[in-house]
Amino acid sequence: MKKIISLLLLLLLAFSALSLTSCHGRHALDPFTLPERFDTEKPIEITFWAKNDTNISQVNVYKKAIEDFSAIYPNITVNMKLYTDYGKIYNDVITNIATDTTPNVCITYPDHIATYMLGENIVVPLGDIMNDEKYGLGGSEVKFDAVTRDEIVPSFLNECIVNEDYYALPFMRSTEACYINKDFVNSLGYDTIPEVITWDFIFEVSEKAVSLGKKTVKNEKGEDVEVFVANEQEVLLPFIYKSTDNMMIQMLKQKGADYSNENGDILIFNEETEDILFSIAEKVDKKAFSTFKISGYPANFLNSGQCIFAIDSTAGATWMGSEAPLIDIPEERLLSFETVVRPVPQFDTENPQMISQGPSMCIFNKADNQEVLASWLFMQFLLTDGVQISYSQTEGYVPVTTRAQSSDVYRDYLSRSGEDNDLYYNVKLEATNLLLDNIDNTFVTPVFSNSASLRNAAGQMIEEVTKNRRRNKTVDEKFMDNLYREMNSLYKLNIVRTGYQDDLGKLPSGAVTLIIILCAVWCATVTYFVWLYLKKRKQCKTKP
Repeated sequence: MKKIISLLLLLLLAFSALSLTSCHGRHALDPFTLPERFDTEKPIEITFWAKNDTNISQVNVYKKAIEDFSAIYPNITVNMKLYTDYGKIYNDVITNIATDTTPNVCITYPDHIATYMLGENIVVPLGDIMNDEKYGLGGSEVKFDAVTRDEIVPSFLNECIVNEDYYALPFMRSTEACYINKDFVNSLGYDTIPEVITWDFIFEVSEKAVSLGKKTVKNEKGEDVEVFVANEQEVLLPFIYKSTDNMMIQMLKQKGADYSNENGDILIFNEETEDILFSIAEKVDKKAFSTFKISGYPANFLNSGQCIFAIDSTAGATWMGSEAPLIDIPEERLLSFETVVRPVPQFDTENPQMISQGPSMCIFNKADNQEVLASWLFMQFLLTDGVQISYSQTEGYVPVTTRAQSSDVYRDYLSRSGEDNDLYYNVKLEATNLLLDNIDNTFVTPVFSNSASLRNAAGQMIEEVTKNRRRNKTVDEKFMDNLYREMNSLYKLNIVRTGYQDDLGKLPSGAVTLIIILCAVWCATVTYFVWLYLKKRKQCKTKP
């Protein structure tokens, strides 16, 4: 029996070591300390995970930036990995944290960074580094014309604060815009389109278009059914929203309703949210609204004349309109029309509120502080005028530095609308100027460890309501109660949060197994000693 107990204890210790290794994944790193000097003789390799929208022009900007940087710091080799989706970058980073194989520099969002920070010393805080005299922003030892902290747009920089420190630098900024088929609106009897449109205006026009576009056709069973058409060939979807999470967030903000707060409290499940969802259900009933996830990419419907109002990022302007440089539909489906650009719809036109979005950059901690410093230098280089202006010209992005925005090169670029459709596409420049004119009207939501999940839940509620009404399923108070419970469960939003180190939900399966084995071993041990005690007691009683 003693041998069995000893064997069980040894197995317990071995399993504990393996489980702890698998649960924590990586050895703990010390906080990053900025070295006294950068070693320009030491060969250093860093990895850069970047995102592009299948736009070769963006890839070329990255490649040139790496080439120019390497000419300044020949001892630093930058290896780039390209993604077409921020979600895939996020998932890969989470996976690689466990194996200590995170990239050095990563294009990302503060929402994602807040989750990365659940691991100790994973992401490098930048507050002190930014202010370092030698290697900080515009530091004396930086070997290129780096921007200073004062030359980064303050509101964009403040968006990178997570848990009271800077954990990122902004790279590009965009907002959302409403791309409108002006000819279609005019044909419905509206001579002008307001400079700031309202939700009521969009739905009024959309419902009118639907009412005039009804047509009875035979279905596969030979039955008469009513459809809504833009022309003789195409089904009409007058209003399509690309990002329903942004739609919900902006509608709540415009109404002054709760979403979340700086403490990470989830406040979205309220009466205002319910009112918005019931209103959307009504518009879906009238065939006036759909979403990207349900129907498809708004630009494709807009460009084929099937959509009147398409809401998407200003960064997506190069896909919008019949003259767009980037078009994803066959030429025979393309419809010629005039495209105008407006801010997202508002409830209060005197107090417009629109979301600020666009990629930021973070650096990951490594055991070699020279490697981290090299990463920081490269990240600074991505803020130089050449990179900022070149990348912003690929789509409807805005540079994040006042120096680039006020440069003669950039001002000249903005003034040349329509001269060259590839570079100076008028819709792209309209979208860019829309953000430049409304920087003070933009906002961001609080960032905390589960803020990315909350954002997903915000959009998913709109998707669920839209999907159910398109299927003629009931959307009532009971549906809303169930919907709130489902979102709470699916995205773990019912966790009480008091800060960033919060309850992460269920234990990993390895940890659960470890606890079960530990309990079993202790039970066996206690049982053995009880048996041993009773045996000795019995022997004592039988002795004369």
